[in-house]
Amino acid sequence: MFYRKPLEERIAERVAKRPPLKEGKHFEHRPALIVFCVIIAIALVKVAGAFVLMYYDVF
Repeated sequence: MFYRKPLEERIAERVAKRPPLKEGKHFEHRPALIVFCVIIAIALVKVAGAFVLMYYDVF
């Protein structure tokens, strides 16, 4: 009565409808690029902070 396709099949159908990714493009949509940049920025701030702490001999 309330039959729905499994989640995997619904996702596969949705992915099949999308156009192919353009050549040279790494991210499918803008939010993925923003999340990636935020993660890289956080990692860089952590490394820079560790160097600052080592410079001032806090460790």
